[in-house]
Amino acid sequence: MRVETLLPLGKLDPGLREPDTPLPIAEFGPLAARAEAIGYDAVLVEETKDDPYQLLALGAAATSTVGLGTSVAMAFPRSPTVTAMSAWSLQKLSGGRFVLGLGSQVRGHVRRRFGLDWHPPAPWMRDYIGAVRAVWRAWQTGERLDFRSDHYSIDLIVPLFDPGPIEHPDIPIHLAAIGPNMCAVAGEVADGVRLHPICTERFIDERVRPALDRGLARTGRDRSAVEVCMKPLVGTAADDEALEAVTRTVRARVAFYLSTPAYRRVFELHDWGELAERAAVLSKAGRWDELAEVVPDEVLHTVATIGTNDEIADRLRARYGDRVDRIEFSIPVADDADAEVLGDLLDRLRVP
Repeated sequence: MRVETLLPLGKLDPGLREPDTPLPIAEFGPLAARAEAIGYDAVLVEETKDDPYQLLALGAAATSTVGLGTSVAMAFPRSPTVTAMSAWSLQKLSGGRFVLGLGSQVRGHVRRRFGLDWHPPAPWMRDYIGAVRAVWRAWQTGERLDFRSDHYSIDLIVPLFDPGPIEHPDIPIHLAAIGPNMCAVAGEVADGVRLHPICTERFIDERVRPALDRGLARTGRDRSAVEVCMKPLVGTAADDEALEAVTRTVRARVAFYLSTPAYRRVFELHDWGELAERAAVLSKAGRWDELAEVVPDEVLHTVATIGTNDEIADRLRARYGDRVDRIEFSIPVADDADAEVLGDLLDRLRVP
């Protein structure tokens, strides 16, 4: 299992970083170097308040061995050619260490934040990935660019805008997915699927894997062709007393996901649809302080993995060791002692 982190280090968990807390741009290079020194396999960047490609350029320049990737960058607001160029440049700068993680975003954001027409996202994403790869192939081989699909027609390259071949042209593409159609597209055309933190073991086994297999069958690929990646919802601390406060934060995050219609399919699989309806009512009324009270311990511990620093690696391995190829994980690092604790955790997570 590869162990990766969303920066910044020094937070409880990358998945629990408060949405209003911006990534420290000036510190990104040193933070990436620190993650490399601690022993992470990769440093990932989500697209929230800063451009992920610019951040990763800083990280690539400050490191030499750690992998780098977007987790995830928005696909549809950027043309496939623009995304292809950003990834191509990062792959050159990093010497072949870049993974392109793409996400579709939901209808409201596509229409109202990015000003685009909405289309069914799974076939749109299939065409998008095909277009990106066609551009890369033309740059690398010099062959004529002529990509045609329902969503894109791209056939123009001129010397001024052709970056030419690079040493590591095979850039992996990972696709964020939770629904069956997008999971199937990941199995069909992507190199990895990035699952949402609320995906339980049962949801992975009963919903994600069968959808991936359908996509793999369309193109005759083996299951090993697609890496399963996940940022589990984790709560961990040095001791039980500190863990109590962390657990309250995790419960609140589970409540937020419970109230969000886009994730209803996970909770309904576990027969928690009524809980999700109650949470949605509170959310719509702005009664955020009451949300966490809706989440019983059974739901909390099914969705999240909670334990002290001595326990958390074993619990994550027991839950995801046979299901996930890449896992995102982090704990606070304030000094060398914390870094040693984290390094030990990473070693235990990787144990075969």
